[in-house]
Amino acid sequence: MERHDLGPRLFVLGKRVHECMIGVSLLAILGALLAADVLEAGKATGLLAALGVWLVAKDWRDLVPSRRDTARWSLGLHRLTPPLLPPRPRGGWLPPFAATFAGFTALINLDSALAPDIRVRGHLLSMLLPDELRPLSHALAIPLSAALLLVAFFLGRRRRRAWQAAVGLLVGLAALNLLKGLSYEEALLSVGAIGLLVYGRRAFVVPSSRDGLRASALVAAATAGGALALAAVATWVALPGTASLSLVVHETTDLLLWQPGPVQFHDDLGHLPIGIGLVSLGAGLTALWLLCRPLAAPRALPGAPDRVLARDLVQRHGHDTLAYFKLRADKHYLFSPDARAFLGYRVENGVLVISGDPVGHPDSLRPLLRETAAFARRHGLRLAALGASGPMLPLYADAGMRSMYLGDEAILDTVGFSLEGRRMRGIRQAVARVERAGYRAELHYLDEVDRGLLAELEHVSQAALGGERERGFTMAMDCLGGEHAPDGFVVLARDEDGEVGGFLHFVPVFGRPAASLAFMRRRKDTPNGLTDFLVVRSLALLRGQGIEEISLNFALFARYLREPAGRRQLLMAAVLRFGGRWFQLESLYRFNAKFRPRWEPRYLTYENAFSLVPTAVASLWVEGQLPKPGLARRQPKTEGVTPAVLDERNPSRG
Repeated sequence: MERHDLGPRLFVLGKRVHECMIGVSLLAILGALLAADVLEAGKATGLLAALGVWLVAKDWRDLVPSRRDTARWSLGLHRLTPPLLPPRPRGGWLPPFAATFAGFTALINLDSALAPDIRVRGHLLSMLLPDELRPLSHALAIPLSAALLLVAFFLGRRRRRAWQAAVGLLVGLAALNLLKGLSYEEALLSVGAIGLLVYGRRAFVVPSSRDGLRASALVAAATAGGALALAAVATWVALPGTASLSLVVHETTDLLLWQPGPVQFHDDLGHLPIGIGLVSLGAGLTALWLLCRPLAAPRALPGAPDRVLARDLVQRHGHDTLAYFKLRADKHYLFSPDARAFLGYRVENGVLVISGDPVGHPDSLRPLLRETAAFARRHGLRLAALGASGPMLPLYADAGMRSMYLGDEAILDTVGFSLEGRRMRGIRQAVARVERAGYRAELHYLDEVDRGLLAELEHVSQAALGGERERGFTMAMDCLGGEHAPDGFVVLARDEDGEVGGFLHFVPVFGRPAASLAFMRRRKDTPNGLTDFLVVRSLALLRGQGIEEISLNFALFARYLREPAGRRQLLMAAVLRFGGRWFQLESLYRFNAKFRPRWEPRYLTYENAFSLVPTAVASLWVEGQLPKPGLARRQPKTEGVTPAVLDERNPSRG
């Protein structure tokens, strides 16, 4: 037997033996024996044949020389390991199975704790142990089973402390099953679950929050103290004034342990024992939840060193039309080990959502994604990319991610654009109508704009938003200019009185003569067609600045609305048109399409089919298209960081 990075390898007389070869040999031997009437068909033969088929199926790649030794060994089907993903630990398949098995074990133990014992076993146990121990064991098995149910959820998320807590709880349940009535079946089930967890211990790799243990202790102590005080006060009030202190202590202890005490509560206090028991159970479960929390992703936004480095990388390698949007103030950064590439991301709904494509030197992109995948695994996060370009899909695939078409980016050619032709008649009329109203267009670079004009632009923007927060993440900016994004420019429209009626905010695309639209704003009292007027005049003004292309906007699922192919896409187009009443998907597509752009597809990448729904929800949250339930999250604050702190916070540097 030889150890290998892809799993154990078996050699017989110096020759490598593959599982598929064993399966084929087993099937051939069974076939020969059946043909020679040496062996009769039966259950045993069927089981051996099924074993042979299973060995061939799980190791089928080794039958083909070009695919041999490409998959990682496991008890199940051998699976390919994407080259940019860290190697799976032993038992990497185990966490979901262990979570299910632990939950099943918890339910069996809970049922056993609530059911009466077998009389013969109870009689035998009463001869060996005190009578008070059996009801106490029954009572303790209830909260331990409930705690194991909670831990089972975290086991599926590969939490390290959940593994530790599950082993401890199973040991306790195995002992209690023997003490409460010699329930050896439940005890053996708990021991089997312990063996399964010990075997796959290396698969539970997600560390918990560093302050989880301290917080758990404080919350548990506070809640337990409150439960103890409540039980003591309730007992003192319910008992006669002549009750002794020892009776109060005895009854309080029994209430907290879910045991019937010497006092019988009646009338208004009849349900008090259940209430106090639930409080004590809640204290334990709350502490356990805090203990199993994952290692928190960074909350503090990038400081000055991060932003300087990110801006420099965008200026040198930001040829993608979405590269500049990574300089938004609300994005976190991860850098490659050599600091020659970076990506912007946010964490929502347990998903690390990458904004578009990474930016940097081509040789550093693969190490960057490898570090990002390891970072996501350490924090127990799913990995996704929103707005990825086609050329980057193979790299994302090497990181174990699938892709789906998301929509199209509308690219306008400033040189070839013309208002001539029948199809442009509507835009010509809109532009002429706005010009007759006395509007004219101006181009201003934001680093040269005075405070008065900037305040007027902000006023127009706030009026257009109507009090709502700025939305967007992948293909929009969060503000006009600022220290982190001073390279933008605006094309604005002034009326006859010199008042700004609307504007378009653009950001540069470095490395190519192009610009990207960050957002468009106009006052509600301006004439219809002002936005069309601004787009047309922007094409002319930017053409004069040497800009040849403009990324106008993004249309979600535009291909299905533009040229649906097949029944599925026709059905999708119908759904999009119906949903357009609320999300305005079709109207946005039609606004882009009337300028006759070139369409560039963008994609959503995700880990697997099970992560698609959480990824979709996280994407809608980061883009601001779906309101988040509950209280609004506190905005992380920007902080200046030294290189040492930066390296500690970002494990992919240094």
